[in-house]
Amino acid sequence: MTLIDFFNYSGIMEADLKSLQEKLTKLITLCSTLREENIRLRSDLSQSKDNMLQASNRLETLLESLPDDAESMGLKS
Repeated sequence: MTLIDFFNYSGIMEADLKSLQEKLTKLITLCSTLREENIRLRSDLSQSKDNMLQASNRLETLLESLPDDAESMGLKS
């Protein structure tokens, strides 16, 4: 390998390393963004579960307060 070949090889390797560094930077940024979104989505899911539980409880209360079909038709003694 001549000195010229060495410098040419070194330049190519330098370009590859720079490209790899840029790709890693993008990957790290993407991972951070996805982590933040995941945290937000978990919070949204938790809130949605709470809302569904409250709605379910309200519906059960309403259903319990409705008269039975037999009572409303005057068939129960």
